[in-house]
Amino acid sequence: MLMPKRVKFRKAQRGRMRGKATRGERIDFGDFGLKALEPGWITQRQIEAARVTLTRMMKREGQIWIRIFPDKPVTKKPAETRMGKGKGAPEYWVAVVKPGRIMFEVGGTGKATAVEALTLASHKLPIRTKISVRPDYEGA
Repeated sequence: MLMPKRVKFRKAQRGRMRGKATRGERIDFGDFGLKALEPGWITQRQIEAARVTLTRMMKREGQIWIRIFPDKPVTKKPAETRMGKGKGAPEYWVAVVKPGRIMFEVGGTGKATAVEALTLASHKLPIRTKISVRPDYEGA
């Protein structure tokens, strides 16, 4: 699973997801990308599920880039615990995604394979997405 090796602070506040993505909104590595259309938290398990789907669908043809990383800890208190006594222990990690962010990129494969793989990967994610194509892409 993806998670940081070290963090400056063990527990983080929830924060807000206002506005559009200011970085990571262009396709920089591959030819096709999976773009977020709404804000949300993507867990380490969801990223891994989408990655496995992409690699299985593409059958070692082409290349995949994961453009998001879960670096925010989400804490949870144990079940049947009374209120108070501080914040809970970190349970899992999430990546904060804003609208416009390219989450996955695919390159070195045909358009049909890439679109099908990205569509299947999008079903593993909790937010609405769209497949975008590099502006200077010319299909072989």
